[in-house]
Amino acid sequence: MEEVVKAGRSLELRPLCLRDARPLFALVDANRDRLRRWLPWTDANLSVQDSRAYILRVRARARAGMALPFGLWWRGSLVGVVGFVWIDQANRCGGIGYWLAREAEGHGLMTAAVSALARHGFHTLNLHRAEIRAGVRNRRSRAIPERLGFRHEGTLRQAERLAGRYVDHAVYGMLAEEWRRR
Repeated sequence: MEEVVKAGRSLELRPLCLRDARPLFALVDANRDRLRRWLPWTDANLSVQDSRAYILRVRARARAGMALPFGLWWRGSLVGVVGFVWIDQANRCGGIGYWLAREAEGHGLMTAAVSALARHGFHTLNLHRAEIRAGVRNRRSRAIPERLGFRHEGTLRQAERLAGRYVDHAVYGMLAEEWRRR
């Protein structure tokens, strides 16, 4: 799990560790209002201890081969999180999730990060399929799989409850053979 994945000259995916709890909480707190629109967990992360507990949970899931979370580091600073939020070892597939701080938007960082993560998934983890789900109205999030050539496979109606409302999810998929042909 401790492998760093390079995504560009000044961009890397580093496994989350406990020393990241303080900067992770600060990043969530600074971006809370915009993140809560699309991510259900933001209001449960209210302290450095909450970020620490999150890191412990995802590291345990990573050790079990059920997830692979990374902090997204750009020019030496934590600017977001990206990773396989779930991995199904039996079927060799995984679901990619991500979020980025406002100040890091517009530089192509998340597209580069998700590309590096997908490459890692297909080549290193030997996944057969990668999936990305995004709120249908979340254009910025949907643009990532679309730029990378993931296929829009359909819409899950009312797939997630956010702030008392249900949100439809667009589902994107990529197979290992499609990734190699890109």
